[in-house]
Amino acid sequence: MDQSTQHLIGGAMALIIPVFVVGLFILTSAIKVLREYERGVIFRLGKLQGAKGPGVIFLIPIMDKMVRMDLRVVTIDVPKQEIMTKDNVPATVDAVIYFRVVDPNAAVVKVENFWKATSLIAQTTLRSVLGQSALDELLSQRDVINQKLQEIIDRQTEPWGIKVTGVEVKEVALPDSMKRAMAKQAEAERERRAKVVNAEGEFQSAEKMVQAAALIAREPIALQLRYLQTMREMASEHNTTTFLPLPIDLFSAFLKK
Repeated sequence: MDQSTQHLIGGAMALIIPVFVVGLFILTSAIKVLREYERGVIFRLGKLQGAKGPGVIFLIPIMDKMVRMDLRVVTIDVPKQEIMTKDNVPATVDAVIYFRVVDPNAAVVKVENFWKATSLIAQTTLRSVLGQSALDELLSQRDVINQKLQEIIDRQTEPWGIKVTGVEVKEVALPDSMKRAMAKQAEAERERRAKVVNAEGEFQSAEKMVQAAALIAREPIALQLRYLQTMREMASEHNTTTFLPLPIDLFSAFLKK
C-alpha cells in the first residue's frame, strides 16, 4: 500500500468518525422512552403538538422539544399558617394536599409552575376557610372542613389540568392560655353533668319514697312486714346491741293519760 492510499484511508476515517458520532447523538436525542406513569408534551418549532406516551417516542431533531410530565399522585406539605378563627381565637394550622396531573398539556401551557401555584393557592384557601370557622367547628368537624378545602382548591386548579384528590388538616396548635381556658371549661362541664346526674338520682329516689309511703298508707300490713324484714337484717349482722323499734300506737294509751 503506497503512501497516497494511506492518506486517502486516513482522510476517510477522519470524516466517518465525526459523522458517526453526530448520527449517534441525533439518534439518541430523537428516541425517547416514557414510563407508564409519564407523558411527553411535544412542541414543534414552539407550537404545541400534544401529549404522547407511554412507550417509545420519536422526535424530529432540533425541531421538536419534549417536556416530561408525571401523572402520579404527589403530596405537598402546606406550611404552618397563622389564622384567627371566627370567634377570635388565634391558632396555627398546617395541612397536606394530594393532587395529580390529569391534563399534561394544560399543566405545561397554562401555568408556569403548577407545583408552586397549587401550594400557594392551598395556603391562601386554608387561611380563608379556617378563618370563617369557629374553634369548636375546627376541632370537631375536621372532615367537613377538609372536604370544603378540597372542593375550593380543586375548582381553582382545574383550568391547569390539576385534580386535587384530598386535603387534610394535620395539626391545630393553640396558645397555652387558650388550652388552660379549655381545660377549665371542660372541668366545669364535667362538674355540671355530675351535679345534674346526682340531682336526677335524688329526684327519682324521692319519687320512689313517695310511692312507698302511699302504698304503706293504703296497706298498713306493709309496715308490719317492713318491720319484720328490718329485724331479720339486724339479727344477721351479729351485733351485740339490738334495737327493737315499736309502733307508736302501743304508747297511745299512756300518752292520753
